[in-house]
Amino acid sequence: MKNNVKIYIVCNDPYLTKSIIDDIFDESFQVDCIVPKYEILSNSIDQYTAYYASASVQADKKLLSKAKLLKVIATPSTGTDHIDRKFAENNGIQIIDIAKEYELLDTFSATAEMAWCLLLSLIRHLPQAFIDAKNGVWSRQKHTGIQLLGKTIGILGFGRLGKMMAQNALGFRMNVLACDLNPINEPGVRPVDFDTLIKESDFITIHVHLSDQTRGMIDDTAFSKMKNGAFLINTSRGAIINENALLDALISGKLAGAGLDVICGEWDQNLDRHPLIQYANTHSNLIITPHIAGSTTESIEDARIFTAKKLANYLK
Repeated sequence: MKNNVKIYIVCNDPYLTKSIIDDIFDESFQVDCIVPKYEILSNSIDQYTAYYASASVQADKKLLSKAKLLKVIATPSTGTDHIDRKFAENNGIQIIDIAKEYELLDTFSATAEMAWCLLLSLIRHLPQAFIDAKNGVWSRQKHTGIQLLGKTIGILGFGRLGKMMAQNALGFRMNVLACDLNPINEPGVRPVDFDTLIKESDFITIHVHLSDQTRGMIDDTAFSKMKNGAFLINTSRGAIINENALLDALISGKLAGAGLDVICGEWDQNLDRHPLIQYANTHSNLIITPHIAGSTTESIEDARIFTAKKLANYLK
C-alpha cells in the first residue's frame, strides 16, 4: 500500500466503537460508520474497499453486486449466513471471520450459557412465572417444573460449545450423549450417532455450524424419532431446523418445548409475521430471543477488537 493512498472502510456494526477504531486504524484508513440498515449500505457500498459487517444486515447477491471496489468483508462472528459467501468469493471478495480463531473463542462461554438459560426458562416456566409475580399473583402450583437430575441431554455438535454444554450438564448430574463428525473422548460423555441421540434424549441442544449438510437436518423425520415430550434448544442457526416441522411438533405436543435464539429470516422487515413468533405470542412452550446468545460485554468487545486488527493487518 502506498503511503498516500487511503483505504476506505464502511462499518455498520454499532459495537465497533470510536475508541476501538482510533486505536487500530491509523491515518491510512478512513472508517465511515453508518446505521445498520440494508438500504443505507446498499446505497453506499460501491465507494468502499472494505466492509466491517453487522450480522443484522444481509449482504446478499443484490447488495454485493453493487460493491465494485470491495475487496474484503470482515465479520466478528463465527457464522457467515448474513453474507452471500459464494457470490463474494466468486467475485474475489475475501471473507474474514473468527470461526477458526480457537484461542479467542475459548475465552467465550456466552452462547453455551445462553443455551442453559433457554433450557432452564422452559422447564421452570420462568417467563410466565415472572409475569404472574409482577401482577401480584403468587402462582406456585401453576408453574411446577421438572428437574434435570437423571435426565438425558443430547448435544449435537461436540466442538468448543458442545464441550462446555457437557461440562455443565455433568454438573447437573445428567446423562450426556454427544454426536459429532470427529471422535469424542470425554469423561462422562457417551458418543452416539444422530439417530440414537434424537431417540434417547430428553433435551436436545444444537451446536453445529450451518452448512449444506446441516441445513434442515432437524426435520419431520427427526422429530418423529424424538421422545414424546422432549425439549429442543437452538443457539446455532435457524436454518438447521425445518421450522414447519418444528411448529407441527410443538402443536401436536410431540415436543414439550423449544428455546430458540435463532430463526430463519432474521433479516426480514416484518418479523412480527414470522410463524414461530406468532405461535410464541399465544403459546408458552416456545421461547424466542433475538440472537443474543453471544452478546455479552466481554465477547462483543474482544471479538470486535480482534476482527478489526485482523482486517487492518489484511489491508496493510
